[in-house]
Amino acid sequence: MSKQVLITGGAGFVGSHLADGLLEAGHEVRILDDLTPQVHQNGLPDYLSRDVELIVGDVRDPNRVREVLRGVDVVFHFAATVGVGQSMYEISRYMSVNTQGTAELLQAMLDAKYTPEKLIVASSMSIYGEGSYVCSECGQHAAPPVRSLAKLRSGEWNLQCEACSGLLRPLPTREDKPSEINSVYALSKRDQEQLCLIYGRNYGIPVTALRFFNIYGTRQALSNPYTGVAAVFASRMLNGKSPLVFEDGDQMRDFVSIHDIVQANLLAMERPESDGEVINVGSGTPISIRHVAELLADALGQERAPVITNKFRAGDIRHCYADISKARRLLGYEPRISHEQGFRELAEWLGGQEAEDKAEVMLKELSTFGLTA
Repeated sequence: MSKQVLITGGAGFVGSHLADGLLEAGHEVRILDDLTPQVHQNGLPDYLSRDVELIVGDVRDPNRVREVLRGVDVVFHFAATVGVGQSMYEISRYMSVNTQGTAELLQAMLDAKYTPEKLIVASSMSIYGEGSYVCSECGQHAAPPVRSLAKLRSGEWNLQCEACSGLLRPLPTREDKPSEINSVYALSKRDQEQLCLIYGRNYGIPVTALRFFNIYGTRQALSNPYTGVAAVFASRMLNGKSPLVFEDGDQMRDFVSIHDIVQANLLAMERPESDGEVINVGSGTPISIRHVAELLADALGQERAPVITNKFRAGDIRHCYADISKARRLLGYEPRISHEQGFRELAEWLGGQEAEDKAEVMLKELSTFGLTA
């Protein structure tokens, strides 16, 4: 049955792909997006389907939000300012857009006595802080605190067991791992998640929070140095430069294709089993940042070894990748796109793109605030 769906922040990378998936499934799509210049340097993106109803506005504008909610069956709340590093020195903007923006959305629902069939909020793996670990020596499981600036400045990248000082080895991270917030961005994403879940519990609205891991794919904002790392690497390579990799490059992440993200969202919309739940969405397969740079260079046909900077960024964690057993159980989700397939598709799209490399601008900004060394 066709539904009227609202996507806040729907003109961006993830939202626009979801819009395509919803349209293909026969739904009507309305998008609220402020077309912020950091993401949309040229205004309205040419990839956005002309079959969507686009309303330009800020999620913090209560009048605009009440307008876009009219007649809507399902809400996907994706509107957010993204980026760990930038959040550490643009504190007010990140908390305003992400936290206050979510509060305005929920207040508008309440004031209008609007009850959607479902609210799905884009959460983030960043709220975990460090992932889950086990000690290689004594076998003790650990949820370690985030690394101190002192350790980062001394180049101590890896984590040690508090019981025996043995090396901690990463494990898949489950949804019940305690949160260890280490950035303003992570705090604001936890706010978005928890605000929506609290609202749903108290007003009887089905809410699902999907904790996205590292998303990559076509349509990423290549000239935004605070977007996903794959896009930042791609921007460097398109400008004839080697990608810059923080720390030693061996930090592990979970890179998940945008197509699998869309799959998970469509399943969440239809599956009542996901109501009131927090669910990881990733590939379930860890990959090092160094290997991401190598895969992307290979897919682009370039022989550009990544530059291992041995520098750090405040707010970064060492290892975190998803346990996706809950997504499999509740959503019937199964990743379909391998890293090799996904980066090959990304490389094909990159062939027709231009990008302004701003990685060094980012480093300068972080350095100004003492957030890298």
